[in-house]
Amino acid sequence: MLTAGNASDAKAAPTLLERAWRTCYLLGDKGYDADPLRRSVRKVGTVSVIPGRHNRKRAIRYDQRRYRARHLIENAFCRLKDFRRVATRHNKLAANLPSGVALATALAFWL
Repeated sequence: MLTAGNASDAKAAPTLLERAWRTCYLLGDKGYDADPLRRSVRKVGTVSVIPGRHNRKRAIRYDQRRYRARHLIENAFCRLKDFRRVATRHNKLAANLPSGVALATALAFWL
């Protein structure tokens, strides 16, 4: 799913969660710290592993051991951004970007 560059991650997450298969845990950074998102994740039976922002009035408890595994997700995005065409959206057409990402994924992780 392609969103605008200035769109919040937390606003696009519910749509992505609807399309996802049943998941046990949702790992996210502090950008995903929103009460409506946490409620929707809990409603489908998934545990959110998202730390709270520093300015929250009530501290959020999360599984820090599981959160450490989030670096694998960040590493995958970093590896994809090694391909200049994907990182800069060289083509600029939303219809062509998914195919470029698919090719970069095949080259980076399969070959």
